[in-house]
Formats: sequence, structure tokens, C-alpha cells
Amino acid sequence: MDLLRPVLQPYAWGSRHVIADFQGRPVPSAGPEAELWMGAHPSAPSGVTRDGRETTLDAVVAADPVRELGAVCRDRFGGRLPFLLKILAAEKALSIQVHPGRAQAEAGFAAERGDRGARTYVDDWPKPEILCALTPFEVLAGFREAAEAAEVLGALGLPELRPVSRALRADGGPERLTEALRLVLTWPAHNRARLLGAAGSACERLIAEGGAHRGAYDAFVRMSADHPGDIGLLASLLLRHMVLEPGEALFMPAGGPHAYIKGVGVELLANSDNVLRAGLTAKHLDVPELLRVVDPAVEVPVLLPRPLPGSDAVSVYDSTAPEFRLHRFGIDGDPVGVLAGGPRIVLCVEGAAVLRDGEGELGLSRGESCFLSAADGPVTAEGKATLFVAAVG
Repeated sequence: MDLLRPVLQPYAWGSRHVIADFQGRPVPSAGPEAELWMGAHPSAPSGVTRDGRETTLDAVVAADPVRELGAVCRDRFGGRLPFLLKILAAEKALSIQVHPGRAQAEAGFAAERGDRGARTYVDDWPKPEILCALTPFEVLAGFREAAEAAEVLGALGLPELRPVSRALRADGGPERLTEALRLVLTWPAHNRARLLGAAGSACERLIAEGGAHRGAYDAFVRMSADHPGDIGLLASLLLRHMVLEPGEALFMPAGGPHAYIKGVGVELLANSDNVLRAGLTAKHLDVPELLRVVDPAVEVPVLLPRPLPGSDAVSVYDSTAPEFRLHRFGIDGDPVGVLAGGPRIVLCVEGAAVLRDGEGELGLSRGESCFLSAADGPVTAEGKATLFVAAVG
């Protein structure tokens, strides 16, 4: 059992309060803190101490992948810890994005040349992910139905958008949504500022009128303050707008467009950085490749925790991702087994717990996390705490 030293990512959309408070540091922090990474990603691996020496989790795994991951996991994922666990603290909207599947990532990475900053594919892995809300979490998740998207845009009352509405109302299937997205993302640059200004004014009118889509229009106006002139604002209206309640989760499979707007959550994802962006960002955009990868038919489902048989304390968020599975432990006194076999990362989000194996014990309090290797064997947790445990799918 290894106590982790997570890596803080100070992206501009983060909070100056949430992660600092979570880790028991002075609040507010000096600047925005967006993500806390717990894992073995090569760009930001967590620190660990082994045999009195400070090292990193990726180095530990690389030194003995069978011991740390188990033979099955090593063979399945090429000696790489397949998942990455994060805390997300969003005060501003993240980019609208899509992640590739494994075959798409492998082909795209192999075909590209150039440095990391100019690439669309920065590695050859997929990046499915799951976000579990710790606070109410505002998101954009998957496409709307084509008819509903046409209704949302049509209510703006802008003649310029009639071609987009016609594409959405045309005969056909989900591909109508991809065509609408193409029309929006390739909007002539010289006319974007005027269009977005008119759309913002229309959204303010519709907010005052109320109605079923008030939340989406309100998000447009708020995001405009942080991303002025970004055509992704208009693209956001093609996506489902919702607010996850604490304990609810969102699963993002390959091809599903999504964006995080505001909230705090636990995110678990495949150990990858592959992101194709559709807007709300100053980062690299590859619109043709995004339109090729986006899947207008894919569902971005909201998940509720499923209790595991035989334990009132443990529940799981089911998904199709082979790289990970997210579990939630609500322990209250009695020892509870912390899964079995393979690599695991345990994160304490409330209270305090003591983890024990055959060789010793490790205490975790709010904001702390640890790595359990395949060689650690049976591990129990007891105390009064809420834990999230990442494991292989």
C-alpha cells in the first residue's frame, strides 16, 4: 500500500478554493486549481515512497509490472496502469470535446507527425471517462434529438441559422446532427462575432421568458463571458444540457460530445490525453477529424450506483470501458474488503479510514489517496468515511 502524492493541474478554468480545501491547505490558493491527478500518466505521475526513496508511480509499475498490475492486467494493457483518477473543480466551462475509440486512436497516432502541441492524437490510447458528481455538476452530454435541437436553435429567431435548422429537420437519421455541427463549426470567421452577439441577446430574452430550455440559454450567456467570440457557444445548443446531482455519474464513451460547465466531481478515465475539441477553448482544433470521430448516435448515459451483492457499503458505476471501473464505499465502523486482485487506487473524499493488509496498515483522511498493487492481496477498510476506488474494468 503506497500513499500517493497527487499532481495538481492549475488550468485556468479551475477553482481557488475547492482542491485547496479538499487537501487541507490555506484557502484561497494563489491561482486556479482545476484537477488533482492520481495515477501513472507519463506527463504527471503521482509520487510514491518505496524503500525510503521518493519515486513516481509510473516508474514503480515499469520496474515490475507483474507485481504491481498482475499478469492479466499487464498482458491486457501492455504493462501500463490503464486508468487515471482525478478530482475536478470547474468554475468555468471546459472545452466541448470528443474522445476517439482504441482503433481510431491507434490509427490517428500512427499517421501523424510533429510535436505534441501540433498533434491531434497525442498518444495511441482511447479516453473513455466517467464523472461522478460530488456537488451539483452542470454538464453538456451528448447530442439532443435532431427535432429538439432545431427547436432550441429556432427559438433564437435568427434567420442566419435557418440552414442549420433545415439540416436538423431534413429526412434522415442521426447524421443530421453531424451536419448541423459541421455547419456551425465552419461558420465564416468574419461573421461569427455578429452572430454570437445576436444569439446572446436572444438567449437573454428566452431566459426571461422561461421554458424548458432556459438552462441551456443561461449556460450560453454565462459561457460567453469566459469564451467571447467562440463558435463553440453556438455548438453547445446542439447538446443536452443537464445538472448531475451528487452521487449521479456521467459516462462518456468514444464519439460522445460533452463538456463540463461547473461543479466538483471524481473523474475516472483511461490513461490517455486524446481529446478532439469543438470549441470553448484556445487549444488546437481539428474540425475535420472531430467530425469524422464524433458519433451522433452514441448515448452519453447518466449512471446511478448499483449496490454490490452481499455488501450494503459498496456500490459500482457500471460502464463498458475495459480500462476502469469506479466503486463507491460508504464505510461506517465495520471492516469492508477493498475489492480483490489487480491494481487499485483508493481516494478518501469524506471522513477517515484505516486500510489493512497482511503486512500493515495505512490511514487515509479526506483528500488523501493510495495505490494498492496486485501483490497487496486482501485489503480491508474501516472507520467512518466515503471512499472512491478505481479498479480495472
